[in-house]
Amino acid sequence: MKRLLGLLPDPLLILLLATIGAATLWPADGRVADMVSSVATLAIVLLFFLHGVRLPRENLAAAARNWRLHLAILAATFIVFPLLGLGLALAFPNVLRAELWIGILFLCALPSTVQSSVIFTSIGQGNVAGSVTSAAASNLLGIAATPFIIGLMTHAQADAVSFSAVWKIVLQLLLPFGVGHACRPWLGAWAARNKQLLTITDRGTIVLAVYSAFSAAVIGGIWHQIPIADLLVLTGLCLLLLGAMLLITRTTARASGLDTADEVSAIMCGTQKSLVTGVPMARVLFAPADVGMVILPVMIYHQAQLIACAWLARRYAAKQPEPSYARPVDNR
Repeated sequence: MKRLLGLLPDPLLILLLATIGAATLWPADGRVADMVSSVATLAIVLLFFLHGVRLPRENLAAAARNWRLHLAILAATFIVFPLLGLGLALAFPNVLRAELWIGILFLCALPSTVQSSVIFTSIGQGNVAGSVTSAAASNLLGIAATPFIIGLMTHAQADAVSFSAVWKIVLQLLLPFGVGHACRPWLGAWAARNKQLLTITDRGTIVLAVYSAFSAAVIGGIWHQIPIADLLVLTGLCLLLLGAMLLITRTTARASGLDTADEVSAIMCGTQKSLVTGVPMARVLFAPADVGMVILPVMIYHQAQLIACAWLARRYAAKQPEPSYARPVDNR
């Protein structure tokens, strides 16, 4: 039963599919679209403010420890993954339309997840403390690194993202995050007591952003522009990226001399891509009519990574009789 449950779609993905259906049947247009867009922008600002409030300052300090693990995860997230995606785009430019390739490149440039990376590391009896630190560092760096990386890659492809969009990232994401982190001494305890409320805020923000994005995409004729064959090819490419990164992170972890617990952390953090960060960031970086196509690869990859990592985590757990949840971050 547990194995079957692990293969079920993520509840967030089901919610997003329902949101896409609502946007397809009742797309926001005119003044309603402007109102939804404004509310979504405010929600994104609030989301990153709360992320800043929730990030423990000690996690930033801990990033300097166990440098081999953190370096392996960050290199996989922000170097290997983007290069792999760019290589596919340059090798097979005609298998997908340009907007979907931009979506794949955007997926490759995103930071790691926090919640699911840590959960799967815990299930696989990996280095939980190391995963928390690396995932937090990945998301913090991603606010600045993702726009820069996608700017480089799309400039090489079709100049789809202007570097001036980084200023919007600063105003809508980085600045609220910094202000939130500065307010942590006063709001940190409140955030710790209201995790469920903050989870609802996270998901509500994503739903608003997806509805706004797909409303514009539907009005622009997205479902007439993407045949079923393209969706199948897109899914296949996402699965190829996931399989390649799982193999690369495992091989790299073993070649670097990481122990099994650190190997689990490297795989679970280095292969995951954040939907929570990706959807709001896509809305900031790309034109409204393009956002729907851009986030399609992120949504497909999100579900695939959950299924694959849940299966892998159970396999690692079966090989390790002793739990390592409380294992400290070592100072190698």
